Amino acid sequence: MRKGFEGLYGLVRDHLQCDPLSGHVFLFSNSRRNRLRLLVFDGSGLWVCAKRLERGHFGWPQAVVGQTKIVLSHEELAMLLGGIDLQQARHRPWYRNQQVDNLVPSA
Repeated sequence: MRKGFEGLYGLVRDHLQCDPLSGHVFLFSNSRRNRLRLLVFDGSGLWVCAKRLERGHFGWPQAVVGQTKIVLSHEELAMLLGGIDLQQARHRPWYRNQQVDNLVPSA
């Protein structure tokens, strides 16, 4: 995990085919899964945050063969950073009002 701002920016743009300035959070791991780097643009500049585990490793989600990126919800990201194995966690069905989710505030 030697990449800094420019290296991670290039990975997002060239390998993931995403816009690093979109405001999305991009998460990277080393091969041993004991270090993470997070890249996000907050509107005025890039943030790079890092976390290293003293023991153990992060329970990284499995990608489908040929898949270059995994999209996580903010809950899944929080669980991954908190040490919860996403392979063993499961979503419970619950009601969500789709009309409320699609409301756009008026200007």
